[in-house]
Amino acid sequence: MNIPESGRFTRRQWLGGAVALGAGAALGELPLMAQAAPGWSGVRQLLSRYVDGGKVANMVAALGFAGADPAVIAAGVDGFTGPRRSDGRSIYRIYSMTKPITGMAAMMLVDEGKLGLDQPLYDILPRYRDMQVQRVYDGPLSPANLEPATRPITIRHLLTHTSGLGYSIVQSGPISQAYLDRGIVPALFTRLQILPQLRATPVGSLELFADRLADMPLVHQPGTRWSYSMGLDVIGRVIEVVSGQPFDRFLQERLFDPLGMDDTGFRISSADTARMTSSYFLFGGRLLPIDPGAGSIYLDKPPFPFGGAGLASTPLDYDRFLQMLLGYGEIGGTRVMSERAVRLGTSDLLPDTLRPEDEYATGDWGFGAGGRVGRGPEAGVYGWAGAAGTIGFVHFPLKLRAGLYTQYMPQDAYPLLQEFPDAIRADMAARLAA
Repeated sequence: MNIPESGRFTRRQWLGGAVALGAGAALGELPLMAQAAPGWSGVRQLLSRYVDGGKVANMVAALGFAGADPAVIAAGVDGFTGPRRSDGRSIYRIYSMTKPITGMAAMMLVDEGKLGLDQPLYDILPRYRDMQVQRVYDGPLSPANLEPATRPITIRHLLTHTSGLGYSIVQSGPISQAYLDRGIVPALFTRLQILPQLRATPVGSLELFADRLADMPLVHQPGTRWSYSMGLDVIGRVIEVVSGQPFDRFLQERLFDPLGMDDTGFRISSADTARMTSSYFLFGGRLLPIDPGAGSIYLDKPPFPFGGAGLASTPLDYDRFLQMLLGYGEIGGTRVMSERAVRLGTSDLLPDTLRPEDEYATGDWGFGAGGRVGRGPEAGVYGWAGAAGTIGFVHFPLKLRAGLYTQYMPQDAYPLLQEFPDAIRADMAARLAA
């Protein structure tokens, strides 16, 4: 990808892997093989090439089979100016890799009968009852460009980005500005205000966020298009209302504590600052620090827990989440989710009302609870990526879990979404042939 000298990126470039793929196109092509423990030489070479070439400050991969401990491969330091060598306990901003966690939290409530996949959102958040939809995508917000929604938004729509809700990092024009003016901001990246893509002042609560978003028009009719959205952030508010707990507390008690994910949360403590990686923005071919680890914005209490892109985590912590998924809800003898909830959440949940021309209407990829899922020859893959260079997925047929962690923006400035699964596939094929 050529980096514009102006620092301006297209919406797809800004989202990078989050929109383009998430789990990696090559994963479903991995041959079915007996479980083995490759030396991961290809993955090691990938990490070395990026770190030794100065493309990133660090890169960590965590790879494991079934319930075995992961192999952790690390290169580089947590920040270009710091001495700490990166490892499985380095803390990364995982951004949209938050979405599968939020999605699985919702699946717990579905499994318990407290939520229905096809339940109208307005049953829980009444302000979403009478939604308006833009006739012209990203067009004016005037009444002439609005029409009533033909069907209600459902929980299924929110989980699969088919609700018609927009995204402040996707939309442009009047609706994008309206989001910013009203504080409808689903993530924080930096304290700096020099890049327009990173300027944001969110509202002060998840309830207010959801209420203000309900007052905005949809960008598509519900159920007709896959369009990357703030749906998982709204799911966070749904979880609050249905469970009677703050969203972050629900995640802590139902997922992070049982999984032993002690380094995962919407905020890091001052005691953990030494392990916080630095985040960079690729501008004019140079990596500029936008959130140094020692003074990260993640040290501050967030305005509210961002269910779509707010978590920080470590390679070892997120591997615990992936291991639980591979165990169909169980890890180390502890049942965290029901098998039924995991199977449903990692299956194709897209509505049958998608328009035929939608990118997800046909092909080898569908969408589950907050993550992309494979169909046909790609069946058994579930995962998603983060906006700053993180990738996490499971491959159920191979009983494989894999994560890659580094910190640069925008995600698709480098082709890691393709290179990482390609390296895994080559290493496993080499192990089989040995």
